[in-house]
Amino acid sequence: MRLSELHSREIINLYDGARVGLVGDTEILFDPETGEIQELLLPARGGLWQRRRSLAIPWEAVRRIGPEVMIVDVESPKLRD
Repeated sequence: MRLSELHSREIINLYDGARVGLVGDTEILFDPETGEIQELLLPARGGLWQRRRSLAIPWEAVRRIGPEVMIVDVESPKLRD
């Protein structure tokens, strides 16, 4: 599968059924030595007065990639500044 084929897929969290974002909006972090994907980093969300943090989903949390969605299973995704 090519990365361009994932672009429009929505990310759904199996843990709580929440829509997390679109694959096309993520940054994909790779291990520079092995080239393996480490995590998906979604852009910050928040209101005007909230501190904006990015959402990091470990690649191990990806359960399935379907034709329209990517299913992840994360109890509490990591927040990054």
